[in-house]
Amino acid sequence: MLSELCPNTLETKVVRVEQAVRCVDDRSVVAISGFNMATTPEYLIVNLYKRYRDTGHPKELFIVSDALPAVPDRGLDLVAKDMYQSKESEFIRGILIPYLGFSPWLQKLVNDNLIEAYAWPLGIVAYWFREVASGRPGVLTKIGLGTYLDPRIEGGALNQIARERSTCRIDVITIEGDEYLFYRAPKPTYALIRGSTADEFGNLTLEDEGIRGTVLNIAQAVKARPDQGIVIAQVRWITRVGSLNPRIVEVPGPLVDYVVPSPKEYHWQAGSFEYDPRVSHRVIPPIYRELIEAADIDKPRDFEIVIARRALLEILKILRRKRPPAVVNLGVGIPALISRIAIEGNVSSLITPVIESGPWGGLALTGINFGLAISPYALTTIPDTFSIFEGGVIDVAALGFLQVDSKGNVNPSALPGRIPGPGGFPVIAGGSPKIIFAGGFTAGKRDIRVEDGKLKIVRDGDIIKFVDRVYKIFFNGEYALKYGKEVTYITERAVFKLTEEGLQLVEVAPEIDIEKHILSKMEFKPIIGKIDVMDKEIFRDKPIDMRALIDTYL
Repeated sequence: MLSELCPNTLETKVVRVEQAVRCVDDRSVVAISGFNMATTPEYLIVNLYKRYRDTGHPKELFIVSDALPAVPDRGLDLVAKDMYQSKESEFIRGILIPYLGFSPWLQKLVNDNLIEAYAWPLGIVAYWFREVASGRPGVLTKIGLGTYLDPRIEGGALNQIARERSTCRIDVITIEGDEYLFYRAPKPTYALIRGSTADEFGNLTLEDEGIRGTVLNIAQAVKARPDQGIVIAQVRWITRVGSLNPRIVEVPGPLVDYVVPSPKEYHWQAGSFEYDPRVSHRVIPPIYRELIEAADIDKPRDFEIVIARRALLEILKILRRKRPPAVVNLGVGIPALISRIAIEGNVSSLITPVIESGPWGGLALTGINFGLAISPYALTTIPDTFSIFEGGVIDVAALGFLQVDSKGNVNPSALPGRIPGPGGFPVIAGGSPKIIFAGGFTAGKRDIRVEDGKLKIVRDGDIIKFVDRVYKIFFNGEYALKYGKEVTYITERAVFKLTEEGLQLVEVAPEIDIEKHILSKMEFKPIIGKIDVMDKEIFRDKPIDMRALIDTYL
């Protein structure tokens, strides 16, 4: 129902931000778009909170996002910081957000049990918006079975208050003898979304955004019956009615109630920069080695390059049974380096990296700019991208890991006091027929170098990552084997395969002492049979021509 505070704008939907945010009522469910800073309506978020600080309203909001509308000290993280420090925790009563890794202050609110918090996989939340928009009650899927999402384990709740209230539920449903999970949450009645340009009728484009995100589906979910809600869009530019090409309109005007022009300081494309025409694809540079320097990406550590190179060679094995390119998802962290290594190694034409935010091909950015890419050749929406992942349309997924146990279970990120959430991990790993987990063998302060084709461990990390039992199961090795998936675990010094008997050590780095550098750094003993030596060419300290190694792997 339209709030009495909402402005009456018969001739134009363009209003001041103060007019727009005063529409939001207490205890509302508010959907907010945003993948880090991409499509994040920061101007609306900040001013909605300012209204609360000034008037005490709206309060007790439940926030749902397709990814995370924040990076440290920006967007929702800035709001959470003020809430935590000022002890004004009435603004938000709960959240359903797939990933909290770039919001340390939201994590504090959750850890201290100040707000209820749920973390479903990114793809599931994106689907959920689409299902709600279609009038259906939730999402039915096998994703999450046997993991922390399974209600027989934790049910996706991140803290005690969430377990008590169960505002968002996951139930087990059996259909013809097969188990599925059914994800349900309250329908949103308000949406804060972002585009680049809007006309006075509210038609919304995303031509200067780096991704398409879930913007349309969020608007559709809010406008679905019953209880049609209000959609507020932040844009950088306003144009005349009739001046937009229909092909570039992402959200049709009837789905948008109010449009708010934003100053550029609240409309950044990415976490570390306001605008780059290469990210909005107005300029599409050719794919070549110099693009990496031009992209201003931080240089990875030597051992991270080794891991990415070995993972790339594993990906290229796909070409034994299909024509190129191999379609691969690249996760955050070391896996995101693979597109860089492919470009440096002159094999970028043999793979098509697909990022969970929607870009196909090109050079994936990393860190707080993850989700964006330079020179992709296609952009799909987040729910459409995850349909491709879950349906196994891709050939392989390369994902990071924090912990692995003897059964092949994987925890990508969670530790006591650290709850970043699953992100896209469970859907990607659950759908891909071949999964590569790529990461450092140990964690903590370390000095691991690459010299003369060898790995030199000057100081090893003091945190063991191959453990007896992972802290939380995000990927279930038993279910992976049940559904016939091929699973490989790649580090700078060892490669493992998942077998019916457990984790098997299959490769080690040149001149590595297996007992000293591998087995003594594990809490369990892997299966040991025939062990090969990792190709010493991937341990070069300069860019290498990966095409020269392909024959070995194909």
